[in-house]
Amino acid sequence: MPASVFPELAANLGFTGNPLDRLSEKRDDATAVATLRARPDARCAVLVRDMPVLRPADDGGLDCWFPLDEAVCLGAERAFVLLGELSEGPRFALLLTDASAEPDERPDVAGTSGQPPLIVPGREDLTITDLRSIASQRLLPRQDVAMLGQAKSILHWHVRHGFCAHCGVPTRVGAAGWRRECEACKAQHFPRTDPVVIMLVTDGERCLLGRSGRFGKGMYSALAGFLEPGETIEEAVRREVREEAGILVGRVTYVASQPWPFPSSLMIGCLGEAVSSEITIDHTELEDARWFTRAEVAQMLERAHPDGLSAPQPIAIARHLLSHWAGD
Repeated sequence: MPASVFPELAANLGFTGNPLDRLSEKRDDATAVATLRARPDARCAVLVRDMPVLRPADDGGLDCWFPLDEAVCLGAERAFVLLGELSEGPRFALLLTDASAEPDERPDVAGTSGQPPLIVPGREDLTITDLRSIASQRLLPRQDVAMLGQAKSILHWHVRHGFCAHCGVPTRVGAAGWRRECEACKAQHFPRTDPVVIMLVTDGERCLLGRSGRFGKGMYSALAGFLEPGETIEEAVRREVREEAGILVGRVTYVASQPWPFPSSLMIGCLGEAVSSEITIDHTELEDARWFTRAEVAQMLERAHPDGLSAPQPIAIARHLLSHWAGD
């Protein structure tokens, strides 16, 4: 069912709106998976060093889907996963080995970070671009970005779980890429998603925002932190806000959630009502934290704040929490 059928805010967030039928009932059927892979309409997303490889599209834009016979020729395989199926055909994801990409050392080419960009040797028509840039610059349709988020998360898991956590023996891929199996102790390992609470704490007409040293200049955002074992979402919200800013939180309300494939989190967006107001910053977590009025938040969303302060990009759930509150 398309995401537009559902009314929740999550349907409009970055990395949401994944249209795939994930075919979980076919993952253990090797014959069914092989049949899907052999279909002429099967397509594959290709990633290398955690970044998607993009090809020119027929309309002059960019495309992230390769025919399988072309995808497997781009480099050595590190992991291969069945993502699911669209009406247009099956969709897979392939992670190449790091050696399948190399820096573009041509003197007339410069990367945005000061480092030379990566290229696929012999394929000057292809570009390797990080997923955050693809999403924020809208280089691909929203549904493709959501599917790439799924691909990046599951492939990242394979790279970091090649050995059995129980006995230490190398594991092999099972269930079309959705399980790793240990032949020594017979343990089965499944992908994990890390839950993160992200909360906009309000005190009447003010909201609490913080700034990490990792943020871009002048950007403030909602506080966030990982949910710990044995915690409810509400308890995690209260603990994180108390630890990072010294503010006590009473009522907590769930708003929306968002997959965040950096590397594989689920952002659980909440509103919290403050029951104290004096901020005590944990400087190991935050560079700054302060109260902002609705008018200031509106200025930040419009990039018109007199002090040059700004809000997160539209792909982030924090942006939508702020818009949700600023618009009352």
